[in-house]
Amino acid sequence: MLKHIVMWKIKGEGAVKQENIQKVKAALESCRDAVPGMLTYEIGVDVGIANDPWDLVIYSEFTDRAAQDAYQQHPKHLAIKPIVAALRASRAAVDYEA
Repeated sequence: MLKHIVMWKIKGEGAVKQENIQKVKAALESCRDAVPGMLTYEIGVDVGIANDPWDLVIYSEFTDRAAQDAYQQHPKHLAIKPIVAALRASRAAVDYEA
């Protein structure tokens, strides 16, 4: 199994930032169940407990690297990349086998 986790800090302040977070979340939601082999696809918005938190996270599990590669190249995923890139201040990602 391959796990794929990505975290973003989103641009903006106050209401603008919250609106941008919701835009990114909606874009990510469009990729749910995009490919066979996607086992888990969770999107979370930070609830404000940690100091200097990331704003948004995606946690996903794939049966194997081929399924994750298919997701990365899927037209739905490719379509949201410019949307997310325009609204993100920074990004961190990790992929690991479990």
